[in-house]
Amino acid sequence: MPIHTPQRQRSRALLLTAAALPLALAVADDVRVRRRLEAAGRDELTGIPRRQALVDHGSRLLATGRRADDVLVLLVDCDRFKQINDHHGHDAGDRVLVTLAGRLHRWCAARRGLAARLGGDEFGAIVRVPRTDTDRELLALRARLNKPVPHADTLLEVSSSVGATHAADLPGRPWTALLRAADVAMYRVKTGETEFPYLGTQADAATATVNGRRPGRPGTHLAAAPPA
Repeated sequence: MPIHTPQRQRSRALLLTAAALPLALAVADDVRVRRRLEAAGRDELTGIPRRQALVDHGSRLLATGRRADDVLVLLVDCDRFKQINDHHGHDAGDRVLVTLAGRLHRWCAARRGLAARLGGDEFGAIVRVPRTDTDRELLALRARLNKPVPHADTLLEVSSSVGATHAADLPGRPWTALLRAADVAMYRVKTGETEFPYLGTQADAATATVNGRRPGRPGTHLAAAPPA
C-alpha cells in the first residue's frame, strides 16, 4: 500500500486545484458575461438587444416629432427552425440564431438602426431607409440572411421570412401600429399569401388580435369560446 506523506498529499491537492482552476474561471467568466448582458438589456445567446429595447427605441423615435418618412420597421422569422433543431441538434439551432442576429445587426447598424431578438427564432428591427429604396433594401437583406450557416463540418441551409412596414405609409400611427403591421406582413409572406417584398398597410395595422396576439400565432387557438 502506498504511503501518502504530508508533502505528497499537499502536492496532489495542488495538482487537483490547478486542474479545476480553468473550469472554475470559465464558469465565473460565463456568469460575468451573462450578468453584463442582462444589465445591458441584451439577449444572452445572441448578444443583441431584447424586445424592450426595440420597443423603447421605436417609441422614442416616433415621439420626438422629427420627420419619420424614412423609418422602416421589420419582423424577421427563421423558416423551419424546429427542423434545424430536430435534424442537426440544438447547438446547430443556436448557431443559426447567433448568425442571423449578427447579420441583421450589421445591416441595421449601417442604416442607423437597431435589431433585437423578440424571442425564439423571431427578430425585430427599426432602421432609416428612404421609401423609394425599401424594396431594394429588403431584397438585399433577405439575400444576406439566407446565406448558408457554417456549423461543424457542414453548411446549414436557412431561409427567413421578412415583413416590414414604412412609417410613410402609416402617417401619424403609433409605434405599436407599425410593429403590428410589420408582424402581419411577415406572416403573410411566410404563409405565401403575398409575394415578398410586401409592406404592411393601414389595414394590416388594424388587424384584430386574439388573446393579444396576431391570428395564426401559437396560442391564439386558446381563445375563450363565445358565450352560448
